[in-house]
Amino acid sequence: MSTQAPLSDNTITPRWHLFQTANQLAEQATQDILDAARMAIADKGAFHIVLAGGTTPKVIYKLLAEAGSDWQHWHIYLGDERCLPANDPERNSVMATECLLDHVSIPQEHVHFMPTELGSEAAAASYRKTLEGVSSFDVVLLGMGEDGHTASLFPGHIHDLSDTVHAVSNSPKPPADRVSLSSECLSNNAKILILITGQSKHDRIIDWISGINMPITSITSNKSAAVYCDMAAWVGDS
Repeated sequence: MSTQAPLSDNTITPRWHLFQTANQLAEQATQDILDAARMAIADKGAFHIVLAGGTTPKVIYKLLAEAGSDWQHWHIYLGDERCLPANDPERNSVMATECLLDHVSIPQEHVHFMPTELGSEAAAASYRKTLEGVSSFDVVLLGMGEDGHTASLFPGHIHDLSDTVHAVSNSPKPPADRVSLSSECLSNNAKILILITGQSKHDRIIDWISGINMPITSITSNKSAAVYCDMAAWVGDS
């Protein structure tokens, strides 16, 4: 089921897609990613994707690992990362490696993780350099937290809008230090998939469609933006 939801004036309206279960959502997102990869590789010989952390992306990465693709042309980036040791299981890079990268033949030089073990400021500066040669991404995966945050862009935080990458030092969720792509960097890419699952997200969905500004609503696109939402999140506990 698809529906169009009204959003605030500063955000282009994405297409909302409703799924009965989180697994059905993950299966559709996986197919969309594979289709986008096939088209990008055929068109320009490379596929650039920004990965997200979280439970639903974890399922998607496992499904991708079971599928076939022209892996040597994939380039992997992260939307955000926690400032933790490189092998800490709480890092998004570790989850992506265990669920996807260990099982497919993406060249190591095409895997662009955030070096957050260096600290937020140094890692953000390093990742800005990494992105200097990247004009846009083919797919950006994002989630939404219970407070309306996405990546590590949190409510009430002010960032330099000219930056592609932010050093975050006061996250309300531990750890306090993180690195995040900016809303500008995450916006206006070829395909943006926002994945929302679970009853706990329902109130923020109501806020979103009511036009309340949150970090997630700062992600705009003049191309293809879609919100994939399971029924638990859409209906809540009603």
